[in-house]
Amino acid sequence: MLIVWGRATSINVQKVMWAVGEIGISHKRIDVGGRFGGLDTPAYLGMNPHRRVPTIDDNGVIVWESNAIIRYLAARYSKGVLWDQDPGVRAQADQWMDWMQTTLAPDFYAVFWAVVRTPADRQDRAAIKDLTKRLTTHYELLDRQLATRLWLVGNRLSLADIAVGVTLYRYYEMEIDRPALSNLRAWYERLKERLAYRDHVMISFEELRG
Repeated sequence: MLIVWGRATSINVQKVMWAVGEIGISHKRIDVGGRFGGLDTPAYLGMNPHRRVPTIDDNGVIVWESNAIIRYLAARYSKGVLWDQDPGVRAQADQWMDWMQTTLAPDFYAVFWAVVRTPADRQDRAAIKDLTKRLTTHYELLDRQLATRLWLVGNRLSLADIAVGVTLYRYYEMEIDRPALSNLRAWYERLKERLAYRDHVMISFEELRG
């Protein structure tokens, strides 16, 4: 059985669990990280020397880093669906997955920490405005990408949608100013129709508030 280590409120764990739900893999998730601790145990360090979540054990195959995990799960369990047989099509998804990690994620987390993880009486509203403006440019880019398509690449849900779309619940729930990006919003509404998205991504982050 697939075992997933990581707390449900970790966005990177949510990414993995969403993929697990889309594919329909029998699994068990174990809470570690955050308030649960457990990342410094010899057993966990033996699997993941970075002491972060998520980590999976798929019948002896250990994988860490969320994008690596969802690529592995798609390649093993979802060939022809989430794992396209055409390397060119896979590359289209890969570029968005890498963009999420290198470009979107740093600015997304900066806003999340400033707005959610920082206590209200210590928040810097001017800094939040600047950080949000920078984050908005990324979502505007996505809005343009989605102007002529339902999904980020191709005509169906891909790993790109999972890697990037996992941020949308928090983006729309955070107390920030957001422009009316109609294509992005329509994409979010389509994601919300998916049971695995509702089950594993649309999870309250109140416990993370500073």
